[in-house]
Amino acid sequence: MQLTWLDNNSWLIELGGKNILLDPWLVGDLIFGNQPWLFHGTKTVARSLPKQIDLILISQGLPDHAHPPTLEILDRSIPVVCSPNALEVVQKFGYQQVTSLAHGESYHFADIEIEAVPGSPVGPTTIENGYIVRGNGTSLYYEPHGNHSPVLAEKGSIDVVITPLIDLKLPLLGAVIKGRATTLALCELLKPQFVLPTAAGGEVKFEGLLVSILHTEGTVAEFQTLLTAKSLGTKAIDPQPWQPFSLELAHV
Repeated sequence: MQLTWLDNNSWLIELGGKNILLDPWLVGDLIFGNQPWLFHGTKTVARSLPKQIDLILISQGLPDHAHPPTLEILDRSIPVVCSPNALEVVQKFGYQQVTSLAHGESYHFADIEIEAVPGSPVGPTTIENGYIVRGNGTSLYYEPHGNHSPVLAEKGSIDVVITPLIDLKLPLLGAVIKGRATTLALCELLKPQFVLPTAAGGEVKFEGLLVSILHTEGTVAEFQTLLTAKSLGTKAIDPQPWQPFSLELAHV
């Protein structure tokens, strides 16, 4: 398995000879609700698009996961797998093959299986997707907000986890991104070989009222200390933006 963190929630997963582009924000600005005064993300380094994309995988319909300017420039012939909420965004751009997965449903792509599991609540009624990706004898779990469903206890072992390792908090509202306690409990449950942070910036700049009142707690190094204190063999990795790296997984 080879991974490349493409800033924020965006990843390129190379597995079983296929390249899966996950929650891509690759070009343009990141703005919620056309209100840049509230939240405005910009890229600080111009990057070329990945050369080979075999599948686009989207967990949520929010712009930091289903990013409209990015979806507008990608090849419409690339298959897309997404949450039902993201489907409404993707369909606007004329992609030729779009599959929406409800919780518990799976999609098979070559020798890869993608299973949707309950993820994070967005608004009062919507629960978005997390994903378990299996292929080439390995498995990966992704959830970008740190909400981990009890159904994961039934899914068997997971080799790699990508989820927040820090907390992002708003005054009065509490954590909007959960990382430390929820992911530590997840590692105790699944005992992955590796855990990697997401929703953690990168080569980006964030501005706006919401950013000014957000409070961050925790680091990757601190999370590794928590893992060690629990006598867990999981290794926390702090990836560098746009630098591919391979994970050497042990198989029993």
